[in-house]
Amino acid sequence: MRISVFGIGYVGVVSCGCLAELGHEVIGVDVTPEKVALLAGGRSPIVEEEIDHLIADAVAKGRLTATADVADAVARTEVSFISVGTPSAADGSVALGAVDNVVASIGRALRDKPGSHAVVMRSTVPPGTGEDRVIPILEQAAGRKIGDRLYYYSNPEFLREGSSVKDFRAPPFTLIGAPEGDDAAMLRAIYAPIAAPVHVAPLRVAESVKHISNVYHAVKLAFANEAGAILSSYGVDAREAFRLLCEDRVLNVSPAYLRPGFAFGGSCLPKDIRSFLALAEDRNIAAPFLKNVLPSNIANIDRTFEAIARHGRQPVSLFGLAFKQGTDDLRESPFVQLAERLLGKGFDLRIYDRFVQVARLMGSNRAYIEREIPHLERLMVISPEAALSSSRIAVIGHVSAEDRPALLAALSGHIVIDLAGIAELRAHPGIDYHGLCW
Repeated sequence: MRISVFGIGYVGVVSCGCLAELGHEVIGVDVTPEKVALLAGGRSPIVEEEIDHLIADAVAKGRLTATADVADAVARTEVSFISVGTPSAADGSVALGAVDNVVASIGRALRDKPGSHAVVMRSTVPPGTGEDRVIPILEQAAGRKIGDRLYYYSNPEFLREGSSVKDFRAPPFTLIGAPEGDDAAMLRAIYAPIAAPVHVAPLRVAESVKHISNVYHAVKLAFANEAGAILSSYGVDAREAFRLLCEDRVLNVSPAYLRPGFAFGGSCLPKDIRSFLALAEDRNIAAPFLKNVLPSNIANIDRTFEAIARHGRQPVSLFGLAFKQGTDDLRESPFVQLAERLLGKGFDLRIYDRFVQVARLMGSNRAYIEREIPHLERLMVISPEAALSSSRIAVIGHVSAEDRPALLAALSGHIVIDLAGIAELRAHPGIDYHGLCW
């Protein structure tokens, strides 16, 4: 295809070289004359492994040119990739001035262009930028609507400096954000030579994945560095400890736990976080990241309570009390803490958990619940129907497969706060559904 790449910076140059290598005809576009001259002359404006050869080869074969003329670049291509900078503003938000300018410029160039054209956002932008900001600017400047010979996609890049060419050639997947009903066939065709899965998602989801990917990388680094400092102070080779931690591909390095939802609890995670922080305290080692893990968990419970309370002080049925489905372990269960909060604020509460029988609780489990909710037995009911018969708000933490038919049959007319992301609840026609973070 014929592709224009706006922004001859790090991502733009790598995109120019690698797209040309795939066989496409590419035009690099930038407002900086020096960058345009370098690229047009077959030289890379950036330092990166393999990129010098790629750029020189692409120019020599006539697959890559460069210009500062926006109208000419748009007129001679079918697709425009936007790879301009999105630095931090003074308040920490993303500065989108360069994005606004280039989108408007492309739109104006499209006003009199016959045929169709696609605009593809490669720059890292916050969720909602495409729908709330870019598309309105583009449509106004082009004088046409998305779908009328005009298309818009999000195509976040996941390139690491130092290995970006390798990352482009062999990504874990290609992510495309597209409006509803658009299968992004044009972009699929561009990336067809790359042997990687292609995922097409809503625009906001695609935009968010790049953001959370970088945040997650920072979280991992902060965790490794703080934990490493604590371990080292006790004579532990932290790199060896983390090497072995990463040998676990079932829980530690895996999708496990990376499902947004309700707070964590149980007899292990909260206790061991406190224990690890005590090790840091004993060696006078700062661990600000780790110290905020438990407060963050409490904030999750706070958000859940607020999601319930905004519907008024109506009777509540809570499904799930143990910290995990299929167990009767109530120790540090976030559902127990949520129940405490509801009772303390005067809510009429009924609780159903198939696996929790108060009479059978013993040991530290019983001591915990007697301390936290001493009158629990009066709140527990024996069936989903009994829980829902006198409630108006249903809070669904976890429900066994055996209980789901009865729950779904009795839910009609309820406000439902879903903490687990249960598909049948989202599709239920007779409820006022609210997901915790979806």
